[in-house]
Amino acid sequence: MKVFVTGATGFVGSHVARALLMRGAELRLLVRKSSVTTNIADLKADQVVGDLRDEASLRRGMEGCEAVFHVAADYRLWIPDPKSMYESNVEGTRSIIHSAQASGVKKIVYCSSVATMGFTEQSAVRPVTEDDPVSETDMIGHYKRSKYLAEQVVLEAGRKGAPVVVVNPTTPVGENDIKPTPTGRIVLDFLRGNFPAYVDTGLNLADVHAVAEGHILAMEKAHPGERYILGGENLTLKQILDKLAAITGLPSPTIQVPYAVALGFAYFDEFFTGRLMGKEPRATVDAVRMGRKKMFASSTKAERELAYKTVSVDGALKRAVNWFKARGMDK
Repeated sequence: MKVFVTGATGFVGSHVARALLMRGAELRLLVRKSSVTTNIADLKADQVVGDLRDEASLRRGMEGCEAVFHVAADYRLWIPDPKSMYESNVEGTRSIIHSAQASGVKKIVYCSSVATMGFTEQSAVRPVTEDDPVSETDMIGHYKRSKYLAEQVVLEAGRKGAPVVVVNPTTPVGENDIKPTPTGRIVLDFLRGNFPAYVDTGLNLADVHAVAEGHILAMEKAHPGERYILGGENLTLKQILDKLAAITGLPSPTIQVPYAVALGFAYFDEFFTGRLMGKEPRATVDAVRMGRKKMFASSTKAERELAYKTVSVDGALKRAVNWFKARGMDK
């Protein structure tokens, strides 16, 4: 089977590409001219130079392919000019759908995000599912809003007969987080001693290997037009930091910071580090605002319909720690 993959140079995408190779797939990987290809340097795959907004390059890459995995996304919680994020995440997804349909692709797997789900104050006790109501007004920040709008493009195409499936990974963790993602930064900040305190928030952490396997299962078993949460363990931030402490031997913070203090620091960091220094801030207002609701999620639908398996994240956290350390990124 010949498969076209976007985002393979990134974190989740590189693991999806490896999972496909293990299934015997013949891969074509979309690569931008500016892409760092470290994550795919050892993969037996054809590389197609192009861009999500260049449909001609997409159609060249998809020619003769039976399936498309659209994993590429601009994943940042702070961006000085959000226009490029919407162009990549929304319009790029629209181009992928158009190109895949024009190329006769039989199955399109779109990697969305659990960020598009309808989290509420009750999500801490009743994890969110695919059926919970949600709207654009629930989206905090440009990343969540752009992913929500992109997902709507995909679901609308599905309603019109496109062979699309949506997967919604929670917060993957593991090796090859080359950027790193905001999740990887939690691990790095802990390793660097930049976690003197914590806020009362929570995430669903997922082993990136399980998430990659979930993409393949979605291609093989999912109902067209449906979406599936691919998650792992629901953990408070304090529990995550305690797990990292057990893995590394480093101390876990014991001081809990009130929400108002965290928000105030985020405003300061965005202004001083982001606006004045032109660097990405460690704390962002959107991240703190998101943290008011524990982003706990349920993968029951994927487990039932795809035979997806949630696993402990301990192994993934250890692999992430070792990977960052091996590259000296913890200094």
